[in-house]
Amino acid sequence: MTDPNPTAPRKALEGAGFAVAVLTAMNLLNYIDRFVPSAVKDLFKVDLGLTDAETSLPLTAFVFVYMIASPIFGSLSNKWPRKQLIAFGVALWSIATAAAALAGDFWTFLFARALVGVGEAAYATLAPPLISDYFPPERRNRVLTFFYVAIPVGAALGFVLGGFIGSHWGWRAAFLICGLPGLLAAFAALAIRDPGSGGWEVVKDTVSVSWPDALKVLRKNQSYVFAVAGYTAVTWAAGGMADWFPAYLERYRGMSLAAAGSLVGTVTVAGGLLGTGLGGWLADKLVGRTKNPYLALASVSMVPAAACAGLALVVPDGPAVAACMFGAQFFLWFYNGPINSLIANSVRPSLRAHAFALSILCIHLLGDAISPPIIGVISDEAGNLIPGVALIPTFMAIGALIWGIGWRRLPEPAAA
Repeated sequence: MTDPNPTAPRKALEGAGFAVAVLTAMNLLNYIDRFVPSAVKDLFKVDLGLTDAETSLPLTAFVFVYMIASPIFGSLSNKWPRKQLIAFGVALWSIATAAAALAGDFWTFLFARALVGVGEAAYATLAPPLISDYFPPERRNRVLTFFYVAIPVGAALGFVLGGFIGSHWGWRAAFLICGLPGLLAAFAALAIRDPGSGGWEVVKDTVSVSWPDALKVLRKNQSYVFAVAGYTAVTWAAGGMADWFPAYLERYRGMSLAAAGSLVGTVTVAGGLLGTGLGGWLADKLVGRTKNPYLALASVSMVPAAACAGLALVVPDGPAVAACMFGAQFFLWFYNGPINSLIANSVRPSLRAHAFALSILCIHLLGDAISPPIIGVISDEAGNLIPGVALIPTFMAIGALIWGIGWRRLPEPAAA
């Protein structure tokens, strides 16, 4: 059990800056490695003799392995040192990314990308709870916002570096150069000082929790349920937008494929970077001014996000489309730091790894793993992409509604 004592907060802060820097750098590499295949898709398609459908299956394999492995690492965190599991995960995904450069056929390439999902599951499940244990609840939003800013930046770098390296030295070099630096981050993880679980909490806590027990507790935790339910709806929308908006712009707004992809990538990184930072700052400003401030900020911001996404589907010209898409991405990312902070703060320390693992499973299984194919099926049946992509702002609005109900109806949560 963890017994808080007067020296616990001081000890928790020791090494916090180094740990946050290392873990944020890992998050950056995480998203670089995740989006490199999209940047060089046409190159390895030709070299490996793949069809269009086969070029997208490695992403599907990655997402499914990622979400299945996440609960496993959530459970292992109670038995093994977290920094060692994180180091293992980062090393595995880095080696798997680099190993894809050696693939000679579809199945070898698919296997390598699936292994990336195992490695990223270890990191994504354990890094947010580890960061949370360094800081008191009132500071976690700011720190986790900084941590999650790496997502849009890493995604953009994945496209930029992958495209640049691939065009000059080939797709195999892109996987090698983008994958291998992660091994340095894995070694750095071993130098992190783990502060232990619960140093900032005011209640005693058990060290180990089984998954059946964790699920019983989490499903009764209304703050957690509302946070993850809205998160899932918004992830559904974000996945569909990333996958289908370029095709929509090409088919219905007369853009070239390159121009459409460039527009979506640019507004994603610009809007995501600004929105994540401003959203985290505003959420803390709301503390004390409304109950459930993190749910409040997430709900309110998703309303203009849905409106801008809907307008992007109907405005006629390129500049207007770009402005609406930027607005959609800008407001869409406001939730990132606050909702993940709420997940951390709403559960006791021994449940945090389980909470993040279950969140990852839900947002992918019911979110961005299924939204692109659902939109595609609707398009095939209707003979028109518009009915499918219209679901994107709809699901943003559903996320706003779920978080809004939680904001207004739930009592202010007590300390975990």
